[in-house]
Amino acid sequence: SSWDGAMEDKRNIPIIEWEHLDKRKFYVFGICMTMMIRVSVYPFTLIRTRLQVQKGKSLYNGTFDAFVKILRTEGTAGLYRGFLVNTFTLISGQCYVTTYELTRKYVARYNNNNAVKSLVAGGSASLVAQSITVPIDVISQHLMMQRKGESMGRFKVQNPDGKRMLVFGQTKDIIVQIFKADGFRGFYRGYVASLLTYIPNSAVWWPFYHFYAGK
Repeated sequence: SSWDGAMEDKRNIPIIEWEHLDKRKFYVFGICMTMMIRVSVYPFTLIRTRLQVQKGKSLYNGTFDAFVKILRTEGTAGLYRGFLVNTFTLISGQCYVTTYELTRKYVARYNNNNAVKSLVAGGSASLVAQSITVPIDVISQHLMMQRKGESMGRFKVQNPDGKRMLVFGQTKDIIVQIFKADGFRGFYRGYVASLLTYIPNSAVWWPFYHFYAGK
């Protein structure tokens, strides 16, 4: 029937392999689009993090209340604390796709089964991406905790509102404090939990995608 034909056309999705990808456009447009999205959602990521950390409702009564109070006391910059550092996680997104495609290409030398290639590549891609993302997230989340004149977290920058602090001065301060307190492991708090969350998800999702696309 015409309906079955339409469904078959929709399911027959072409798979673009790594060698066919316009890598310049992919990296440039991918980063630009992701940056635009992050600029719009980052304030709510910061608010969510503070709401999760605060004791009861000691500071904020909810999302809207937190938004107004942060804007009033800390200005627009307060809603974007840690944003510059967090943008480095954009690298992890590009590394994820690059690792995925290159691993698929490598596995294809030994096994050309789409499910096997996608399973191995998906897990490998998440491993690489999380190895980059987790330490950046740890640092940016500590920066999110820096309120005007005080801190909601374990660490407090020496001069959170001082004009003499360079753009990444607070970041350097937090990095030094994390390293002094916890060593290198301090940058990978929650790393295993992240791997257990993202690797199985990625490893299972891609085989299903290729199975669906090839139907």
